Amino acid sequence: MTSTLRSFVCGSFVDGDAATTDLLNPATEEVVAQFRSGGFDTAKAYAYAREVGGAKLRAMGFRERAAMLKKLADLCYAKRDELIELGMLNAGNTRGDAKFDVDGAASVLATYAELGATLPEKGNVIHDGEAISLGTSSRLLGQHVRIPIEGVALLINAYNFPAWNFIEKAAASWLSGVPVVCKPATATACMAARLVERMIESGILPEGALSFVLGQPPGLVELLDERDALSFTGSTATGTFLRSIQSIRAKSVRLNIEADSVNAAILGGDVENGSETFDLFVNDLFRDLTQKAGQKCTAIRRAFVPESLIDAVKDGLASRLADLKIGDPAVDGVRMGPLASKAAHATARDGLVRMREMLGVAASGSTERLTKPGFEKKGFFETPTVFETSVAKMPSVVNEVEVFGPASTLIAYDDVDAMLSAVRKGGGSLVASVYSDDRAFLKKTVLAVSTWHGRVYVGTKKTAGGSIGPGTALPQLKHGGPGRAGGGEELGGLRALDHTMHRVAIQGYGPMVEAILAP
Repeated sequence: MTSTLRSFVCGSFVDGDAATTDLLNPATEEVVAQFRSGGFDTAKAYAYAREVGGAKLRAMGFRERAAMLKKLADLCYAKRDELIELGMLNAGNTRGDAKFDVDGAASVLATYAELGATLPEKGNVIHDGEAISLGTSSRLLGQHVRIPIEGVALLINAYNFPAWNFIEKAAASWLSGVPVVCKPATATACMAARLVERMIESGILPEGALSFVLGQPPGLVELLDERDALSFTGSTATGTFLRSIQSIRAKSVRLNIEADSVNAAILGGDVENGSETFDLFVNDLFRDLTQKAGQKCTAIRRAFVPESLIDAVKDGLASRLADLKIGDPAVDGVRMGPLASKAAHATARDGLVRMREMLGVAASGSTERLTKPGFEKKGFFETPTVFETSVAKMPSVVNEVEVFGPASTLIAYDDVDAMLSAVRKGGGSLVASVYSDDRAFLKKTVLAVSTWHGRVYVGTKKTAGGSIGPGTALPQLKHGGPGRAGGGEELGGLRALDHTMHRVAIQGYGPMVEAILAP
């Protein structure tokens, strides 16, 4: 049965007035939902969110908003089964992949609830450092503080994590006291739409704190102004376009971008085949190759391996891929589903064609698919492929093309400095991972790659038993990267509040400044 999705603005669900858009099951290509974009005045929707939602959120104070986030986390957990089903139906996720998405969203909400409980109980002011004595008089003080912006936070989300990507932006905005306008990626909007419905019907959020818009409403980005913030996850091309919009530049709209990323993993020469650290490296590489069908912004795209270990890594991946069942997530035994949409599949396939023209194949998965009867020739499936090259012969395509799908490249190296130089050619990424038990190698390598990445994960035999891998973005740590990765920052604990809070310096007679800033 096909469901109908609707936008939610000005406190009501609205029917659109544009042409109907179909949302598909990417494993069967059946229509599972429909919506129509538009049907509301974007300027009025923003005004309502700013004036009603912003006022009600700021009236709550930090700790009350933190308690609100805890209730939302509990709601996510309570509704996880129906959200997981929608991830399987509309995003091509296996149950495990959809669970990863939903539980990740709930974890972010719970984490920011805990962080919010450490903030001032009343008011909306966070002191930024200690008071500063000004001039020769001890009576004159300056104090930096952060206060919530008076606008909205527009969240333009990616298709690969419809719940987590939404919440990793929204949690910090709500804790700041800023209403959010969520625009999901069209292809996989079912999960986000259901999550919004459950949030609204729960009554946990104050009126105006959440708006939800489908498709491309007119003026969605252009009507943002000096009060507002924009967070985007997607391609570098779209991120560059957003930066070029005249109103965004002229009005200095706060802009956070998470874009393309050819994340690097580095295996140290001290690691022995079959050791805990070696298996950790191969397992992390396999997980990132197949989880969410490789559609993770943090997935390992370039794996640098000592020449002496390249054959062992290839064998390890090949054996794991041989046991991988690909197909419709609704079929028992499937461990990797399709790509999320026809467009995502076409883009990934174009990238794969370019890679195959320049690189050899080190390992690949089966071309067989487990499907429901009658759908054998349907679905946006792709075979996991591991390419290979060397630092000395590495073509530019390895650093220039992010195949957003089940693909990675093994890159053999025999010289550490040359390998580090090759890592830098990625132009900036979200995460690098370094696997070694040699402290000198780790020190040199981690520090060398740090300026080119937002996060660096260190894998050793001491962490092998409980590692969650580099591909998991944790709410306590920064999620973002320099250069082609967008230069943005999400999560990172209370640092994430910087995007929707304004830093201002208050100066004057000390006791008066203190009185002004008191809760």
